[in-house]
Amino acid sequence: MQNDARRAEILSTLAKSQKPISATTLAAAYHVSRQSIVGDIALLRASGADIIATSRGYLLAAASRQPLLKKTIACRHDAAAIREELYIAVDEGCTVADVSVEHPLYGELRGQLQLSTRHEVDAFLARSAECAAQPLSLLTSGIHLHTLLCPDEAAYRRVTEKLRTAGILLSE
Repeated sequence: MQNDARRAEILSTLAKSQKPISATTLAAAYHVSRQSIVGDIALLRASGADIIATSRGYLLAAASRQPLLKKTIACRHDAAAIREELYIAVDEGCTVADVSVEHPLYGELRGQLQLSTRHEVDAFLARSAECAAQPLSLLTSGIHLHTLLCPDEAAYRRVTEKLRTAGILLSE
């Protein structure tokens, strides 16, 4: 398969998927190296494809866009409260799309999460522990933002109320 045809197929595959697809999975499907896929994704992004790189793989942003309410919340907590914070959001049917912090030198730093279930939260935290990765919020004394994709306003209100009760919500 020619490179251009493979990139078109990768884009088509991502468009059909609601879940992230790893570079390893794509490499196996197209009989190329993982590094070839990483290069293909870079070229697709450079040509305008809105591909999100998550810790679990690639996701076409358009494929994840549903008629959901997009909200940003500000939180503050230590590393021990990450699981509680994420569980609160996903238990109410929301997706935690990302986390961002305002760094004094680099400006906004953002990490893609795309977490929608407790299983995904647990897998994310397990990967974090395996590689001894520190959360972005460590850079800002626990203060960070999350973009939430909520099914409706009621779900958003439930999340913010539970985060407020838990002492996690910084402001709305």
